[in-house]
Amino acid sequence: MGIYAPLKHQQVISRLHVEPGILYYKNQSIPYEPLAETMLAEGYGNPVPDVLLFDHAAEQTRLIIEVCQTNGERNDLLKVVRLIQDHAYGIQEGFVYTYKTHQWSRYRKGDGGVATRSSFSEVLHLDLRQFAL
Repeated sequence: MGIYAPLKHQQVISRLHVEPGILYYKNQSIPYEPLAETMLAEGYGNPVPDVLLFDHAAEQTRLIIEVCQTNGERNDLLKVVRLIQDHAYGIQEGFVYTYKTHQWSRYRKGDGGVATRSSFSEVLHLDLRQFAL
């Protein structure tokens, strides 16, 4: 959405960054570091998901989350599918959260371009819905 994202958009990103951050930094109960608005690779022009979870051991992003309003859901879902299927970023799972409807869509590598309505992360073994409330 860019630097002029609405307050609600930024609040959701903050929660999706901070809450898993507690699990990573304090509780050490998830294996990947959550980062907000971070490039997938170094260098100009690389994609910047709203939230990513980074695997330091493999030096790859394992999970991405895009946050959107209702009218941006389709484009964000296409972006998530494209990043997982077409690029070698190591992303195993991607989500789109539509904050106006509280709908989640999940796409995993190998899902054949078809997303499911789910907020459960198999990569993290937890439901992301709890972080966006």
